[in-house]
Amino acid sequence: MTESPISREAAVQRGKRLEYFTIAWNSLEGLIGIGAGTVAGSISLVGFGIDSLIEVTSGATLLWRMSVDGDATKRERNEKLSLRIVGSCFLALALYVASEAILDLTKHGAPEQSIPGMALAVASLIVMPMLSRAKKRIGHALDSTAMHADARQTDFCVYLSAILLIGLLLNAALGWWWADPVAALTMVPIIAKEGFNGISAKRCC
Repeated sequence: MTESPISREAAVQRGKRLEYFTIAWNSLEGLIGIGAGTVAGSISLVGFGIDSLIEVTSGATLLWRMSVDGDATKRERNEKLSLRIVGSCFLALALYVASEAILDLTKHGAPEQSIPGMALAVASLIVMPMLSRAKKRIGHALDSTAMHADARQTDFCVYLSAILLIGLLLNAALGWWWADPVAALTMVPIIAKEGFNGISAKRCC
């Protein structure tokens, strides 16, 4: 069934509520991920937590973009700058995750089991797809490149959650110490691609 079109003002208000939720959820997700990852010695879990905090930056920039929605010139300028800020953060994260994962592989650093990390990944796999769909609807309503990019980053969080969960489960169930750094390295090209797209202010659809 096709949804009834909503006014631009209503779409902006819905978009703001989605970004407030994004900021709150990812702040909690980031703190849990970094804390649990530090305790367990899991680079993939720490990287996931840092990614969540980067998404807080993305949510904040989207709120900034929607604050000038009525001015087309400022709106376009804010969208491009927002994408570049978030892209830079993603590239820094890719470098961090890659270096730490390679270090763990060379030292044979085995992370401890992390029940909070597994629970966090499962929760993210449930919540993030619903949030992404809602953002895409608002992105279409506003014809917003930045909102589409933000929805894409939410999809990206789903991929990382799945990779994270697989790595943690393999380590917990089979004792494969290398599964965690390998899972982290699997994240790197995905993170880097998003970073380069953001730096170039590449349009998403």
